[in-house]
Amino acid sequence: MFVAICVVALLGIIGVAVDGGSKMRATERADYLAGEAARAGGQAIDPAQAITGEAIVVDPQAAVAAARAYLATAGADGTVSVSGDGTTLTVTVASAYETKFLPVVGIDSLAVTGHGKATLLHGVTAPEGN
Repeated sequence: MFVAICVVALLGIIGVAVDGGSKMRATERADYLAGEAARAGGQAIDPAQAITGEAIVVDPQAAVAAARAYLATAGADGTVSVSGDGTTLTVTVASAYETKFLPVVGIDSLAVTGHGKATLLHGVTAPEGN
């Protein structure tokens, strides 16, 4: 009986170490995907305003579509939002990490969330905001 209890406890400790590290890697990947999706969306500037020199802002629909297309290509799902002034995209990726050892103690998956933000800058010799 003592050995059985110790084995379960040890598997729990190993599970926390292994699955905890794997969850951290999954979170890093989610952050990376969210950041890259935000950058992809940031490429969709509004040409009508940029060419006339009014402002450097994104076309909100095109930016959201580009960010979602990047996420779909990477096999991720998330939310994309554009700031009211059209200069900042925010992407949040949410998924779950399926644990390998922790099901022994009743934990089948761990939530993973990644965040990314891209702010449009422009300039010839130094970046300028709008």
